Amino acid sequence: MRVVVDFDRCESNAVCMGVVPEVFEVRDDDFLYVLMEEPPEELRAKVEEAVRLCPKQAIALEG
Repeated sequence: MRVVVDFDRCESNAVCMGVVPEVFEVRDDDFLYVLMEEPPEELRAKVEEAVRLCPKQAIALEG
């Protein structure tokens, strides 16, 4: 699985970071960073939840 973020749509509101901080981080510069572009399978449920909860639908999963 690969995490893909559309940074043109992302508002860095940190909803995804709240769901799975192992993968997403919003830093003091107010930008979203993907800490793991290919997270392990055991995080799939959390990453899928982050995708669903993203207010701007800026996150997608491949694979």
